[in-house]
Amino acid sequence: MDLIEFLLEPMRYAFMVRALTASLVAAIVCGLLSCWLVLVGWSLMGDAVSHAVLPGVVLAYIAGVPFAVGAVIFGFLAVGLIGLVRDTSRVKEDAAIGIVFTTLFAFGLVLVSVTPSNTDLNHIIFGNLLGVSQEELIQIAGLAALVFVALVLKRRDFTLYAFDPTHAYALGLNPRLLGAALLGLLALTSVVALQAVGVILVVAMLIIPGATAYLLTDRFGRMLVIAPALSAICAVTGLYVSYYADTAPGATIVLAQGVVFTAVYLFAPRQGLIGSRLAAGRRRAREVSGEPTAAVAVEPPT
Repeated sequence: MDLIEFLLEPMRYAFMVRALTASLVAAIVCGLLSCWLVLVGWSLMGDAVSHAVLPGVVLAYIAGVPFAVGAVIFGFLAVGLIGLVRDTSRVKEDAAIGIVFTTLFAFGLVLVSVTPSNTDLNHIIFGNLLGVSQEELIQIAGLAALVFVALVLKRRDFTLYAFDPTHAYALGLNPRLLGAALLGLLALTSVVALQAVGVILVVAMLIIPGATAYLLTDRFGRMLVIAPALSAICAVTGLYVSYYADTAPGATIVLAQGVVFTAVYLFAPRQGLIGSRLAAGRRRAREVSGEPTAAVAVEPPT
């Protein structure tokens, strides 16, 4: 089998084309949002929102409305409940997150167990990428476009909020409003990724791309390009591997992201565990041999 046939073989099936489209859309928007989540330190919040949407999905099925409707409602509900518990009690934010998301997720599991259904609702937990319908693909694309446009248009405000909320307030921005908007976009993004990888693995798509890009560059603007690009590459790679190896596509996509993160963690030139030591060894060798180092070779700006 040559390369062209290898690439075109899965695309002969309509369900694979829809799966590839859905995974690419989810990967790009999750990768973009993950940059801010990593900087703000909202990894646990992403986990909370992604798990909390489960009862909304089941209730949407019972009511006969699109899954995305129930998921969005419960995503916003989870964010609101976490803020309520945090602001009206002595409970700290991490504990409030744990309480809300575990309770709502358990509620969703109970609903799944007692709801008679011709549809396997467990697909919501573990993902059903190969079962994405045309209507669901349109929903995914619509929500993803909304999140993408909002992040691009407000990227400067969100970035300032992530780095220094006090400075953002001094410039006339409202940090609480920006935080709420970012949480709302997190809820929508969780719904986008839900169909692709399921409730369990959504948090990986929301965190791994940004964390990987964070190890590769010190510039946030570059992170916003690197994270979605790596996430999209992993989505395509994972889907092809799952097709030929007959593995779960959502899990394989996340596994590909984990493999890339491991490689970057070990071998990134400046931040990698091994790569940084190799670079330091090369610098010491140049110093011993009398060669100018990169820092010496650079001319000062005029």
